[in-house]
Amino acid sequence: MIESLLIANRGEIACRIIRTARAMGIRTIAVYSDADANALHVRMADDAVHIGASAARESYLVGEKIIDIARVTGAEAIHPGYGFLSENAEFAQRVINAGLVWVGPNPASITAMGLKDAAKQLMQQAGVPVTPGYMGSNQDPGFLAIQADGIGYPVLIKAVAGGGGKGMRLVERPEDFADALASCRREAAASFGNDHVLIEKYIQRPRHIEVQVFGDSHGQIVHLFERDCSLQRRHQKVIEEAPAPGMNAATREALCAAAVRAAEAVDYVGAGTIEFIADASEGLRADRIWFMEMNTRLQVEHPVTEAITGVDLVEWQLRVASGERLPLTQAQLGINGWAMEARLYAEDPERGFLPSIGKLEHLVLPDSLRVDTGVEQGGEVSPFYDPMIAKLIAHGSTRDEAIARLEAGIDDTEVWPVRTNAGFLGNLLRHPEFLSGDVDTGLIGRDGDELVHPIEAEVEELTEVAALLAASPGEGPWSGALGFRLNAAPHAVARLRDDAGAVYEVPLDEVNAAEPARDVLAFTGGFARRYTLDRHEGAHGGVAGDGTILSPMPGRIIAVDVAAGQTVTKGQKLLTLEAMKMEHTLTAPFDGVVAELNAVAGAQVQVEALLVRIEDAA
Repeated sequence: MIESLLIANRGEIACRIIRTARAMGIRTIAVYSDADANALHVRMADDAVHIGASAARESYLVGEKIIDIARVTGAEAIHPGYGFLSENAEFAQRVINAGLVWVGPNPASITAMGLKDAAKQLMQQAGVPVTPGYMGSNQDPGFLAIQADGIGYPVLIKAVAGGGGKGMRLVERPEDFADALASCRREAAASFGNDHVLIEKYIQRPRHIEVQVFGDSHGQIVHLFERDCSLQRRHQKVIEEAPAPGMNAATREALCAAAVRAAEAVDYVGAGTIEFIADASEGLRADRIWFMEMNTRLQVEHPVTEAITGVDLVEWQLRVASGERLPLTQAQLGINGWAMEARLYAEDPERGFLPSIGKLEHLVLPDSLRVDTGVEQGGEVSPFYDPMIAKLIAHGSTRDEAIARLEAGIDDTEVWPVRTNAGFLGNLLRHPEFLSGDVDTGLIGRDGDELVHPIEAEVEELTEVAALLAASPGEGPWSGALGFRLNAAPHAVARLRDDAGAVYEVPLDEVNAAEPARDVLAFTGGFARRYTLDRHEGAHGGVAGDGTILSPMPGRIIAVDVAAGQTVTKGQKLLTLEAMKMEHTLTAPFDGVVAELNAVAGAQVQVEALLVRIEDAA
């Protein structure tokens, strides 16, 4: 068995690997960039070594540095996780040439499955069904247009070296083909250094179904059943589940057998995933499911397979890399219940899913679920890497039970001031089509606008918030006159404004609280709201009703136009923020005085950072 392991990755997958390695008694070595100096995976590992600057191309993607660190620290093996160098055949071979154990498939297997066109041709030879299309070497635009006509529109143009939705174009009419081809090639060349494409039939009601396979160096290959990854936004998976809803035994047997044949065709060793596309217009049928590609690594969504099979896939990876046989045979593997995984990202769905970076000042993740994460309260979401905060995994005896548990876990999730997609995930879990199991990859695209809308604030929440914000009247002659009305009984009403600009009137007749608060955070169904008292009119984006000007998103202050104590008029420019390559001007919401100024030109600020506070001049 391997005794020491270097993990050539970061974040939640590095932490995930460390947990299993530690349970197996394996010493772990982490690597970290400048941005990750205080990251969770660095503290969890037995040893950690600085690898370079924050940008991945200067740290996690520099293979020679990783191999050198393995030598210096005495690591026997390297686990690449997923992403970064995990599917780089050249790096895998260099690891092996250095006398180290590569925890992954043979470099030849990675190469064989690395190009979509060559992989599909290989699958055809192995008797694995592939999507109708053209995968040849002739890249002449006119010839490709003829092939598209023969396949029949709509068609997909896909970069042969693509992935993650890049280098892919849907073409619905022949007259659009030439422009789409040119655009696809430009993107493919920029992203992958290869502008070759393939053409395939576009499936009208597609479902993304994949099969987990595993091989050892003794010639044994098994499958661990299927996952459904059809809930996607712009080709990025959002919620995954296992098994696939609507999958009957005969279809499962045919699909999983095809996946094993695919793995056998490349003498596969280690964890891999065979991805299929299904035409779900008439339900799941074996004759309407086709091979798409193979991922020659562990997948992000591997926990749902672990949940239904009881297998630790990372442990299997380490045992197989050590030369052991697979711990279980195909006959010993079975499905127990249902599992779902939701990817919690630092992004703002209400602002077009813009990344949200900065310090996680408040972070509560559900203890009712399995949570795979690489961050903790007080940590940072960096602009340099994938903005995943955590994977939330629920397991139940039935699909409905798994959904209910995952929804409850999302309801218990609290993140601030970094914005997340938690509410979006909750809305997805409540969507009628998802609840019925009638899903396809176009669901989010069709109903995306509705899915980002926050659920309504409940009366109990508003009353609690109002009590905290409006309870203490302060000092002075009017301190006891909250809600005073001439010739009428006293009646207290608090006007609350949330960070989205919505205003609520809440009766306070029976509300009492000892300590006032300047603002209050509330979390409902995954949606986070920050409430303040609405004392003035004229609040705009990034501005609370009491004159508190907050940063609407992470960015850099490029100009400050006022000073502390300065008198300003409504609409006057206060400062300019540069974010996402755009400039945003923040202005005074009313006539007043700059009572507080925290903005400095050149400084980086996070979302919801207090920049300026204006007080009424009256």
